[in-house]
Amino acid sequence: MLRLISARRQQGHRTTTYPDGPAPPLPDRFRGRPTIDVAKCADGCRECVQACPTGAVTLTDKMRIDLGKCLFCSDCADACRDHAITYTNEYALAARRREDLVIEQDEQVHDLAAALDAKLLGLFGRSLKLRQVSAGGCNACEADVNVLGTVGWDLGRFGIQFVASPRHADGLLITGPVTRNMELALKKTYEATAAPKIVIAVGACAISGGPYIDHEQTCNGAEALLPVDLYIPGCPPHPLTILDGLLRLLGRIEDGSRPAARSGA
Repeated sequence: MLRLISARRQQGHRTTTYPDGPAPPLPDRFRGRPTIDVAKCADGCRECVQACPTGAVTLTDKMRIDLGKCLFCSDCADACRDHAITYTNEYALAARRREDLVIEQDEQVHDLAAALDAKLLGLFGRSLKLRQVSAGGCNACEADVNVLGTVGWDLGRFGIQFVASPRHADGLLITGPVTRNMELALKKTYEATAAPKIVIAVGACAISGGPYIDHEQTCNGAEALLPVDLYIPGCPPHPLTILDGLLRLLGRIEDGSRPAARSGA
């Protein structure tokens, strides 16, 4: 026992100080919010559009990237010979409205998630219980959600906890594309959650269907069945992206938008 206490003392405090302190360092290979520099585009070529596996990149009157569909795979950036698309290290990506996940060319700010309204914030701001539903996910988003419960992140210090029953929950956190065989289960879980309740879609699959978009055995995400209050994009989203979105929803981080990071990752 004395050896354990000594080892624990030497380890020190390992929980991130975010959001009161700086965000933990991200790896060089981290891909955050993409940017589009249309001035570098070569005569409106569509190689990036054709390279995107989910149709997240579109080019009509403007070039746009839908973060709700984006897998952050960098296929579009790799296909662009003029490097018009680059990925930054900006991890704050969550939004309250689906349309806020669509970024346009030369856009330097990103509208981030706003807090719940005053009534819901009064109910959930200090204690939020979530039932996590894996609706056909590959376990990547689920794994990064689980990471938030480890000592490095300690999600419970914000009053956010995952519960085993929807009857004990204030809302649902959904991952996966919502497969047809999970459709009824998700509806029943939502109905079993007492009102008022919130729904959080985590990952490209839960937002739009991800790589399974328009497949006959999926519902193209949670929004096809339920009203969604928070969208957290990524494939999977980094734990820091998930935490940032949850804290913005609860009013712990209040800057509604901020400049996108310029450095590539």
